[in-house]
Amino acid sequence: MILDRFRIDGHVAIVTGAGRGIGAGSALALAQCGADVVIASRTQSDLDEVASAVEAAGRRAVTVACDLTDLDAVAALAAVAQREFGRIDVVVNNVGGTIPLPFLDTTAQYLEEAFHFNVTTAHALNLAAVPIMLEGGGGSIVNITSVMGRIAGRGFSAYGATKAALAHYTRLVSKDLAPRIRVNAIAAGSTATSALEIVMTSPELKKMIEDMTPLHMIGDVEDITAGVVYLASPAGRFMTGKVLEIDGGTDVPSIDFQLPDL
Repeated sequence: MILDRFRIDGHVAIVTGAGRGIGAGSALALAQCGADVVIASRTQSDLDEVASAVEAAGRRAVTVACDLTDLDAVAALAAVAQREFGRIDVVVNNVGGTIPLPFLDTTAQYLEEAFHFNVTTAHALNLAAVPIMLEGGGGSIVNITSVMGRIAGRGFSAYGATKAALAHYTRLVSKDLAPRIRVNAIAAGSTATSALEIVMTSPELKKMIEDMTPLHMIGDVEDITAGVVYLASPAGRFMTGKVLEIDGGTDVPSIDFQLPDL
């Protein structure tokens, strides 16, 4: 049956930024498809809540509360997975994000910090995880990027540039790791997570985003995590080096900060 190709029974996944939103949803979705998970974020209470949901799905979750901007801490997640489960099959590099700023407020240091958070952390985890994945025969890496990595809007220079870098990093690394490890990404559009809390509680802002999205809706977490499962499982075994756009058909920024001309 085709549904069997979405099963990853006995596999082990690492998910960063897994305390809430897309990361939490990815961990739970992978668990529902049969995987045990190592989940990491800054806040232990958030991780405990996700772990409870994973365990209710019949799988095991190991939580690691840490600062994921610390490259040693993020790389150490691979060792945790190997110690606790003896293998790594899936890595979901979800942690990231950068607050949009006007151009003259986007300092060189801010841009470097954005690149570190959105790209370098993913590379650090991949470097640590890949040797373990190869010992087990291979696996799948899924990087979470953004629609803003391919479209342009004012205020997004740091966020958009680093998400575009993560998308092309995905394409490049897929060549390095083929054929044993597949590397793909998801370019997410506006999704109802805590990052959009101000939008979801404002009828005017919510309507603006819906009107700017061809499907006239804001995505939910499961819209994105369904893509994670597809790319992580045998269902996506013929895909590597691709960026899956789950964005409601977005071709222009759905949020206009109305920044004036300089």
